Amino acid sequence: MRPFNLEMNCMEKQTVRQRVVGIGELLWDMLPEGKTPGGATANFAYHVSQFGLEGVVVSAVGNDPLGDELNTLLESRGVNTCLQRNDYPTGSVLVELDAQGIPAYTIREHTAWDHILFDETLLKVASGCAAASFGSLAQREEASRESIHRFLQSMPSESWRIFDINLRQSFYTEEVIKGSLECCNVLKINDEELVVLDRMFALGEGSQEELCRRIMERYPLRALILTCGSRGSYVFTEEESSYRETPRVEVVDTVGAGDSFTGSFCAALLRGKSIPEAHALAVDVAAYVCTQAGGMPPMPAALKNRL
Repeated sequence: MRPFNLEMNCMEKQTVRQRVVGIGELLWDMLPEGKTPGGATANFAYHVSQFGLEGVVVSAVGNDPLGDELNTLLESRGVNTCLQRNDYPTGSVLVELDAQGIPAYTIREHTAWDHILFDETLLKVASGCAAASFGSLAQREEASRESIHRFLQSMPSESWRIFDINLRQSFYTEEVIKGSLECCNVLKINDEELVVLDRMFALGEGSQEELCRRIMERYPLRALILTCGSRGSYVFTEEESSYRETPRVEVVDTVGAGDSFTGSFCAALLRGKSIPEAHALAVDVAAYVCTQAGGMPPMPAALKNRL
């Protein structure tokens, strides 16, 4: 494993501003063909790492064989980690795929990643963090919810704080969504999640862009990303709108595609790319991930070399 070591990483040639964290769930995706490491946290950090930044998984695993195996596999994929160990079981998700490769999730409750504790190590990681991605799922229990918010509050003020909403089953509340919107500066949602937010916050009549811009008026967002499956995706900022069609590919499954979109978009922004350039890369990376099994396929050189 390449565990996160603050002293070691500060001595590397890359600056601490290139540290990018995925904080939240770390688990096994139990796919029809077998288990694979997953969770939005891990997928995001993995894809950031594919583009040469210091992606770090901040999460927790159990003191069990599944936790040990996750450590080994993340090491083999070159992902830095800041993992706590506790007496709760390592997380797992039963993933069932429909004929189009679209997943349905059954998520185990009361797992290790529900009990992340904010400590001095997490404070040090946050203080040198250029960007972090978090979602709603890992906030379903109080311990991790509080730790995630304390982590975000400890980051430099100019950092990117990306709320990749990822609504799963019934594991979210209006309170969690509202609190997360108040502390992020980038929101990533899909078209189905926009409908939920419309009902939750009474956004009113209008196009998808009009609804998104109403969210941006209410919360301190630098950007809002809206993905619409085969109908393309949008990135809205105060100054501009970017639209990209979804490439036509032969889909194996869509597990981790959204996380790869977020990770590559974030990596491109930190490398100085414009919003349209970051958007274009994110779309192509997500399309590639859809052609592969699981959420962490190796990235081809043609995509890596675009940053």
